[in-house]
Amino acid sequence: MKIIGVIPARYESTRLPGKPLADICGKPMIWWTYNQAIKVSRLDEVFVATDDLRIEEICNQYDIPMIMTSSLHATGTDRLCEVANKIYADIYITIQGDEPLLEPDTIEKVIDVILSEPQIPCATLKTPYVNPVDVVNNTTPKVVCDLNGDILLFSRSPIPYPKSSLDYTYYKPIGVYAFKRDILLQYGHLKRGVIESIEDIELLRLVENGVKIRVGVVESNTIAVDTPKDLERIRRFLRGGGVI
Repeated sequence: MKIIGVIPARYESTRLPGKPLADICGKPMIWWTYNQAIKVSRLDEVFVATDDLRIEEICNQYDIPMIMTSSLHATGTDRLCEVANKIYADIYITIQGDEPLLEPDTIEKVIDVILSEPQIPCATLKTPYVNPVDVVNNTTPKVVCDLNGDILLFSRSPIPYPKSSLDYTYYKPIGVYAFKRDILLQYGHLKRGVIESIEDIELLRLVENGVKIRVGVVESNTIAVDTPKDLERIRRFLRGGGVI
């Protein structure tokens, strides 16, 4: 069985342009993400997938394997579909380029989840929120699952609403996804639904089209870099200035 990791990376982030190349303690963010991913022994290969010559140049500078993809892709998963058509694997792991502290054990966990049952086409992970500010922050998605551990909904709103009880743990999705080849090749042909369009969360395309996504639970200190404030939190952490 061949498993490859793919780090989608685009330069034109709406909230933080040039995000993959943002300096973190002397190295670009994409370097940190790649070097975490290659610690995962079950990944046969790891590639950066980009459409930008500036990112290509940095990958070449740091000897990071990369593949050029179309500039027309709306999401990282659309970009991964192109990679799947160019590079064969049984399972593709998306590792978000804006999570430079993503632990290798977390990537291993999503591989465990997708291999846990033969019928699981797609898997991701969630971890409890520890900072109440993140729960109400609309840049940080929340995830709600059914009793089988499959995703019901992602939302940037703090869901579910605590009308009858405060006894609930809010979870954030981790930026690592696992796809079996067949469902990944279908993804690009699925209709983009209303909820994905308004929430701008790409895995909602599968949810809205009735595809099950199994979710594992992990304890993780990773943080997605969506704003300059997020970037400074990571820099401060790596300098030894506190927790994420």
